Amino acid sequence: MNIIICGAGKVGYSITNQLSKQGHNITVIDKNSEDIQKINDNLDAKGIVGIATYPSVLDQADAKNADMIIAVTRNDETNMIVCQVAHSLFSVSRKIARIRSKEFLKPIWRGLFSKTNLPIDIVISPEFEVANNLLRKIEAPGAIESFPFSNDLVRLLEINIDESCSLKNTELQKLTESFSDLNANVLGVQRGDKFLILKKKDKLIENDKAFILTDSKQVDRTLSLFGKDDKFSEKILIIGAGNIGLDLAKALEEHENNPRIKIIEKNEERAQFIANELNESMVLKGDALDENILSEVNIDEIDTVLCLTDDDEVNLMSALLCKKKGVKRVIALASSHSYSLLQSSLKIDDIVDPRMTTVSTILKHVHKGKIESVYTLDDGEYEIIEAKILENSELVNKTLEASTLPDGIRIGLIVRDKKIFVPKKNIEFKLNDTIILLSKRDQLQRVEQLFRISQY
Repeated sequence: MNIIICGAGKVGYSITNQLSKQGHNITVIDKNSEDIQKINDNLDAKGIVGIATYPSVLDQADAKNADMIIAVTRNDETNMIVCQVAHSLFSVSRKIARIRSKEFLKPIWRGLFSKTNLPIDIVISPEFEVANNLLRKIEAPGAIESFPFSNDLVRLLEINIDESCSLKNTELQKLTESFSDLNANVLGVQRGDKFLILKKKDKLIENDKAFILTDSKQVDRTLSLFGKDDKFSEKILIIGAGNIGLDLAKALEEHENNPRIKIIEKNEERAQFIANELNESMVLKGDALDENILSEVNIDEIDTVLCLTDDDEVNLMSALLCKKKGVKRVIALASSHSYSLLQSSLKIDDIVDPRMTTVSTILKHVHKGKIESVYTLDDGEYEIIEAKILENSELVNKTLEASTLPDGIRIGLIVRDKKIFVPKKNIEFKLNDTIILLSKRDQLQRVEQLFRISQY
C-alpha cells in the first residue's frame, strides 16, 4: 500500500520502520528537518520536510494516490486537520489519527469523528491504550502480559519461566499430551535477545519469556500450571499522575476487586487536579525517589507499584528503589527498546514501552483483509494476529496439514462458535472460523493473502 505518515517522532519513526519492512511504500512528513533526515538516512521511506496540513505538502507526498494516511504529529488539532484535508482534497480512503486530549474523546462528543464532521476512520488514544494494557497486567498478576483476542474469548499470556516452574525442560509435545483438556498453546519464547518459534520437540528453559495462547476461562489454571498463583493486588501504588496514571486509577476504582490505590505526583497543581478527579484514591504530592515519601505511603504494605511518569530514568530508578524496599511486583514505563532488553538484569518485573503499544494498535488497522487484532513482538519482527476465514479464503475446508503454511507462520488457537480448539494436523478450517496465529514479519504478506477480502 501507499501510506503517508504525518509526524516523524518516536511513534512515527517506529511505524515507518515496521511498515517499510513489510514492503509498503511509505512517505513521511514532518516540519522538523532533523527527524526527516533520520528517516531518510536509516529507513526505506521518503521523508518530506513540511507542514502536513498544507495541501501543497500533501500533494508533494502524492496524497491523491495514497491508500491510507496516519497522523501522529505531536498536536491533536494538526492530526485532525490533516485527516480533513486528506479527505476533502485528495479522497484518501483510510485515515488514522492519534488524539491525546480527553476533551475530544468524551462520550458526549462521539459524533465528532464522522464523515460528515471530522472524517477520521480510526482514533487512537495512546494513554487510554497503555492504561488498558496496564490494567490487564494487574488482572493477571502471575503474567507479564495478558492480551485479549476474539472478544476476550482467548488471552495471550506472557509468562516468565523461573526456577519454580515445574514445566521447564519438558518437551512441548509432552505438555500437550499431559494436559489434553487444556485449550492452550505455546507459540514461542523470548530467549535472551532473540524470539524463537518453538516446535513439538523443543523445551521451555529457565528465564524464557513464554508467549501462550489460552482459553480465557482457563487463564487461572494455565497460570497455575506454570507456577503462577499470585492473587489480584489489594494495595496498589501509582507513581506519576499523567493521563495514563489517571485513566488507570479511574479503572481500578471501578474494578470489582476494589483495590486500595495510592498515587504519588511531583507536581502540586497536577496532584490537586487528580485528587479532585478521583473518588477513593489517596494522592500525595512528592518525589517517589524520596524515601520519606515512600515511607509515608507505607511502601512495605504495597503489593504492586506502577511507575508511570514521563521520564524513563525516573521510572526505572523508582522501580529499582521499590524492589529494594521489598515490593513483590513493579512495572515501569520506558520508551526506549534498549531498556526492555535490560529488564532481567534490572530485576524489574515488567517494562512497558508505550510507543510499541500505540504502534501495535495502529498496525492492526493497516493490514488488509479480515484481520481484527495485532500484538507486536520483538520490536515488530513478529506479530500475533486474529483473522477470520471468509468464503474465498484458500483455507476453507482444508486441514492444517494440507495447508502447507511456511515456517514463519504458526497457528495458535481456533475459535469456532465461541468454542476454543487447539489446532492439530487433521483439523479442518471452516468458514467463519477465527484463527489466532503468530507470523514473522516476512510472512505477513502471505497472511494477508490467506485472509484478504478486499483492498482498502
